[in-house]
Amino acid sequence: MTNDLAIEVTGLRKSYGKHAVLDGVDLAVERGSVYSLLGPNGAGKTTTVRILATLARADAGTARVAGSDIVADRAAVRRKISLTGQYTAVDAAQTGEENLRMMGRLAGLSRAEARQRSQALLDQFDLADSARKRAGSYSGGMRRRLDLAASLMGRPEVIFLDEPTTGLDLRSRQAMWQVITELAASGVTIFLTTQYLEEADQLASQVSVLDGGKIVADGTPSALKEQVGGQRLDLVLASEADYDEIGRRLGHRVARRDRASLTLGVATDGTGPEVRLLLDQVDPGRTAVRSFAVHAASLDDVFLALTGHSAAQPGSTDGLTNDSTDDPTNDSTSEEHAHV
Repeated sequence: MTNDLAIEVTGLRKSYGKHAVLDGVDLAVERGSVYSLLGPNGAGKTTTVRILATLARADAGTARVAGSDIVADRAAVRRKISLTGQYTAVDAAQTGEENLRMMGRLAGLSRAEARQRSQALLDQFDLADSARKRAGSYSGGMRRRLDLAASLMGRPEVIFLDEPTTGLDLRSRQAMWQVITELAASGVTIFLTTQYLEEADQLASQVSVLDGGKIVADGTPSALKEQVGGQRLDLVLASEADYDEIGRRLGHRVARRDRASLTLGVATDGTGPEVRLLLDQVDPGRTAVRSFAVHAASLDDVFLALTGHSAAQPGSTDGLTNDSTDDPTNDSTSEEHAHV
């Protein structure tokens, strides 16, 4: 492992019964970066996080996190990382300040250090005014911020965020995005799993797409979008018959299908000559295409092109229990914060 990498994974495999959840996964995450692992429910995202956070063991392969082997140096890994799951792990009966101090003491800080660190984090996460209110009275966004603040009490080098904004409204999500960006700027490595494709596009400097237990693409968001042409031509068809016929004619070139709106999306470079050529090819009689529009390609287009299906809708469950439903030993609540 080089000094530039916070996480290095080679040939990771994991099966539950006859079901292969991870089938030879390789990853390399640079220090101080935001790395995003994308995938639908059951793709293996959470299983990957659990293995890297030492909460589960791989069947094969090797991995080093923050310079330590996840098997041989399990205790060292735990001292250097933190894991925040999809669901908050704060004590609703305690105040925000009490939650943080408790986590600080569990992380080995003295009383004075825990008090000082908790105050700094309450200020950083805009929770100082609510520090002495019971966490049970916090809004969803406030609880998520408190949960993330708790995970930072031990000053981890690597933070695993598993679906950190699931269930939050747009304003709360954007607040969390700002916090994550600031953490990465401070030198902390963020390993983010998400189904919000725009979240990965907004935050991550590197994205990997996990599907069927394998990494099917890896690169910067812009580089991945270039793989599907950089632009998308959306064709709104005049009838279901036209939709079916043109969809059949285009075949694998279709990057997006929406039967409800009779829309087919086709990868394109967005130039006038290519758009005109595509329109002439699919609708030479000029009766099948009712309207069209050119859009910048998104990670959703990349996902569809690479996997043949869309990511699960935001808000669906893929937390610390979802990928591992075939694992009879799975216990998502006992070790939400892996630095404890």
